[in-house]
Amino acid sequence: MTDQRSRGRPRSEAARQAILAAAMLDLAEHGYAALTMQGIAARACVGKQTVYRWWSSKADVVLEALIDRAETSITLPDEGTLAADLDAFIGATFRERGLRSVLTGLMAQALLDPEFAKAFRDRFLFSRRAALRRILDRAAARGEIPPDVGRELLIDVVYGVLWYRLMLDHAPLGEDAGRELTGLLIRAVSP
Repeated sequence: MTDQRSRGRPRSEAARQAILAAAMLDLAEHGYAALTMQGIAARACVGKQTVYRWWSSKADVVLEALIDRAETSITLPDEGTLAADLDAFIGATFRERGLRSVLTGLMAQALLDPEFAKAFRDRFLFSRRAALRRILDRAAARGEIPPDVGRELLIDVVYGVLWYRLMLDHAPLGEDAGRELTGLLIRAVSP
């Protein structure tokens, strides 16, 4: 979680963006285990104290970078049908290349650190679930999802497939898997 202290200089948005970008680049090149606050600071061309002033751990930096990326790269589509909305949303979610080490690293950190687990769940996981819930709620309002179909279970199915494939790496996770999952969900809710 971001440190919201009132002391010191105000946060520079340019420095913040440089730090988040540096964290994501280091992750892509070296993985989560090798990521350090000092390495992030060096790559962002800021002092290590700047990074520690705003975040208490590398997991907190990565979480904020991931949230920013999800908000900008996985939009909430409104294509007019459940099938088109799911295809766009799930496709964009599954298409995010290079995030496997980020997500699995954060999940591992969440398993080890209950305080971080709460931040990860509340700030990232629940926000992604809420985005998918809005798609399903719109579809229900259009009559595309019968009232007796559990939307929370549908959300669990989508993210269950995502996390299972991320954690085990037993099958590809990409647009093809997204399309296949969308088809499965549409068949499941069709009367």
